[in-house]
Amino acid sequence: MDGEIINPSYHSRRMNESRLNLLNRTDSYDIRDIVTVPEDCMRGIYKCRIVYSEKILDVTIEKYTRRNISSLKLVYDDTIDYSYKFENKERLLSLQARRGGCDDILIVKNGQITDTSFSNIIFFNGRSWVTPASPLLKGTKRAHLLAEGLIQEERVTIEDIPSFRDAALINAMLDIGDTVFPAGCIYRQSTGSCF
Repeated sequence: MDGEIINPSYHSRRMNESRLNLLNRTDSYDIRDIVTVPEDCMRGIYKCRIVYSEKILDVTIEKYTRRNISSLKLVYDDTIDYSYKFENKERLLSLQARRGGCDDILIVKNGQITDTSFSNIIFFNGRSWVTPASPLLKGTKRAHLLAEGLIQEERVTIEDIPSFRDAALINAMLDIGDTVFPAGCIYRQSTGSCF
């Protein structure tokens, strides 16, 4: 909604858990106390970026432009770790550079489907939406949809992809229906063929 911070409790929880786990900080922040939406950002969709360490270092708000994603290429990385939303995204960018003619990548780690370069993924099996049980980052939208029972968590491997009808991308800026495409538009890295 215009001028509204979406899912602030989930964003606050992730930030506070990150600060506790990475910096041993037991103090906590509430996003609503540190983000003031400027008057000129009250209409439309804006992305808020908060850089923090022991303290809040920077808060920026910028107009959000949705990416047009309708194809993904499988890329493999068994050692990638993005369990926290780090400012340094070099590893993700180097994997994304291998997307070839596809719009983005879908990262496979230890044989399991994880995330794209910028979002969690969900799959529709004809009855319900499922999300991989091994995401690189447990996104706030993913956590919210799981808590609401709108998606279920399952182990998803490459072999499971043909059993799904659709795929969709979700993140703080993307809801279930915003970016949906046939699961067959996921391409194998080795053959360049789709499912």
